[in-house]
Amino acid sequence: MKRIGAHVSAAGGVENAPLNAMEIGAKAFALFTKNQRQWKAKPLTEKSIQAFKANCQKADISSEYILPHDSYLINLGHPEIEALEKSRAAFLDEMQRCEQLGLVLLNFHPGSHLKKIPIDECLKRISESINLSLDQTSGVTAVIENTAGQGTNLGFEFEQLAAIIDGVEDKSRVGICLDTCHTFAGGYDLSTDADCEKTFKHFDDVVGFSYLKSMHLNDSKKDLNSHVDRHDSIGKGKIGMAVFDYIMNDKRFEEIPLILETTDSTIWAEEIKLLYGLIRKR
Repeated sequence: MKRIGAHVSAAGGVENAPLNAMEIGAKAFALFTKNQRQWKAKPLTEKSIQAFKANCQKADISSEYILPHDSYLINLGHPEIEALEKSRAAFLDEMQRCEQLGLVLLNFHPGSHLKKIPIDECLKRISESINLSLDQTSGVTAVIENTAGQGTNLGFEFEQLAAIIDGVEDKSRVGICLDTCHTFAGGYDLSTDADCEKTFKHFDDVVGFSYLKSMHLNDSKKDLNSHVDRHDSIGKGKIGMAVFDYIMNDKRFEEIPLILETTDSTIWAEEIKLLYGLIRKR
């Protein structure tokens, strides 16, 4: 089964996210468990934790289809030690919040070298950062999101994702989230069936589909290989519909969260219906 949802609001408390997902007909969802633009947040209360779990049951969405995203401030490959330690502490807090909520995935952007250290060294730091958090938590998989390669962001090449995974000691607790917009803007064409075949074969050869734990379904406002991260509504951008039809009819993308981060949240329910409507009867 395809598990489509969106990155919904958790305003007023994390317990509201599953209800917001239910309203748009989602079978998966993403959320921030704290303010994504602040380093620290108040601890989750037991009342909020229990309400979140109850509302997930109400929405009939189990933990493997919920994809929390960490703070945008975190840079697990930061070249400066003090800033790196701050990022690592914040990432550990995000992992621990997932533990408290009974969640099994944590989605994050890998990191940036800021033109201060070599790419290989930055990738090693990211792996080390993941190892430190995995050593201090249990049950939560670190899900690396590929990037568009904007600025000095790493993780836009599949080889970079593979290098990070190679440095992670517990490979049972690391995975990948492929964002269609980031993939396209990062230089991998998805605009035709043939392009999709080529790109996903390359991903399988370099990283391996066994590591694919989730996807972000977004069209792109910018061109192929632009290295600019600008999402667009499904079928309205530079990628077009081919990749979404491909994903909806390929078994390799079943039973993982397929999350919309498209620009107009008022049409998420329509986009979810559109995507399910692409599934061809077997």
